[in-house]
Amino acid sequence: MRLPIRLLRPKARRRAQRGQAIVLGALSFLVLALMVTLSFNLAHALRQKMGLQQHSDALAYSMAVLEARSLNYYAVSNRGIAASYVAMNSIHAYMAASSVTGEMMRASAKNFNAIALMELAKCFSCYTCAVHCAHAAEAKKIAGEFDKAGQDYDQKVRSLESSFNAAVRGVDLMVDNLHASQREAHSQTLQAVRDGRSHGLSLLTQYSVPGASDLSQAVGGLNANEFNCAVDGMDCRNSVENASPDALARVMTEIANATRSDWGANRAYKGDRLGLMKPSYLHPDFFDELRDIPDQGSYLVLEHEGTSKTVQNKSEVNSGGKQGGNSGTTSAAQEEGRILHTWRHGFTWASSYEAGVWSDANGGGHEPDGAHSGSHNFEGVNANALSGCARSGNCFMKFRANPSSARDWGQPRVYSYLTRRLRVGDPKRAPWELNSSAQVRLDHGAQGSASLTLAAQEGVAISKALVYYHRFGANGWREAPNLFSPYWRAKLHPISSDEAAEVLNAAGNTDASRLAQVPGVSL
Repeated sequence: MRLPIRLLRPKARRRAQRGQAIVLGALSFLVLALMVTLSFNLAHALRQKMGLQQHSDALAYSMAVLEARSLNYYAVSNRGIAASYVAMNSIHAYMAASSVTGEMMRASAKNFNAIALMELAKCFSCYTCAVHCAHAAEAKKIAGEFDKAGQDYDQKVRSLESSFNAAVRGVDLMVDNLHASQREAHSQTLQAVRDGRSHGLSLLTQYSVPGASDLSQAVGGLNANEFNCAVDGMDCRNSVENASPDALARVMTEIANATRSDWGANRAYKGDRLGLMKPSYLHPDFFDELRDIPDQGSYLVLEHEGTSKTVQNKSEVNSGGKQGGNSGTTSAAQEEGRILHTWRHGFTWASSYEAGVWSDANGGGHEPDGAHSGSHNFEGVNANALSGCARSGNCFMKFRANPSSARDWGQPRVYSYLTRRLRVGDPKRAPWELNSSAQVRLDHGAQGSASLTLAAQEGVAISKALVYYHRFGANGWREAPNLFSPYWRAKLHPISSDEAAEVLNAAGNTDASRLAQVPGVSL
């Protein structure tokens, strides 16, 4: 049955609603497609950026490790240099100990010459004292035998002079060679932190982030300056001034003298239970000869002491430390004492003896003269400025401390600034970029056109590492940084806004530099 009511259908209106739905649906799919594409591009860019940042961190840390190892090598080799001066002092000590034998014989000759005068005076004192005249002649003869024995010992020591001089020259050369190795280590490390590629660092890029840029040359210059500033005497900007060569010499001289052995520093003998002072380092045959030449009577070494030291001049070998320090231009040793002889009728006399040997830039010297030959050449401790110590001068590496906490107390900092292309540029390998330019262009007719960049062109990473000193143990932080103990380490370290701005400016990224200095911007 048909209804009598006529149904009206607004056909045009339905067609309008259907057309609007199609447009909205198409627009939704377009937005969805763009969002998916942007998500793929963003995920890819983040992955590339994270890889670049990790690579930058690894590079900064690796360069810091190279610096820490170099500083530890300086510390160990500085100890070797100090030990070389100790060895040189010991060489002089043994030479002085050898030289004192002739002087002890001559002191004994003086004793018997004095005893001969006593006997002679006794001879003329009475008519019945003629026996003293014979004894005076005998004492004079014994004095001559002691004097001849002294000359013999001088000759024996003189025969050792060439070996002694060679040993001194060898130790002096060893100091220069140790410092030459320090300079070479510094030069190689400087190259690595300047270019970020040398000594295997390029493998980090090859294995981790192929296509990443090399370290910025200007940022490498900052690293080189930081490393130079850690060593007193190197060219350095924005830190404390270089110390004078004399001041550096006082540091090494003090350390070298403080590490001498007891024998080298103070050979003082107080005698045995009988009060006899016979230094154990002199051969027993020597003391037998002291006893046998007179044939009668006895002798007693009343006192005997010796020392060796790196000093300002040979006259200061027995002095202690002094105000202003000791720049160590001379290596010297001295041996001295007193010997007493008792002979017939209880006649007794004591004489002093002294021997010394020293080396300096003027050829040194030797006492007694009869034991001397050749020249005892020693450049002195840190004789030249660090810049003039390429092949001579006995220099060493000293840490340049800085009183500012903003400069990390002079501990060197290492920076890394790297860039990497984040856009692949090939839609076959990266279809989410849609085309080689990774852009979507929309034409709105009379309203104009618009474009949307889907992928970032380039990413940047900045990192900082710190080379720091920390001695092992609970209180290791209390020890100030120095280049005599090998406790240098490396770590990644937070970068301040001022440091970031400096690095970014050096790299030519002025926009990022200004952004880094905006308060509240997280780095």
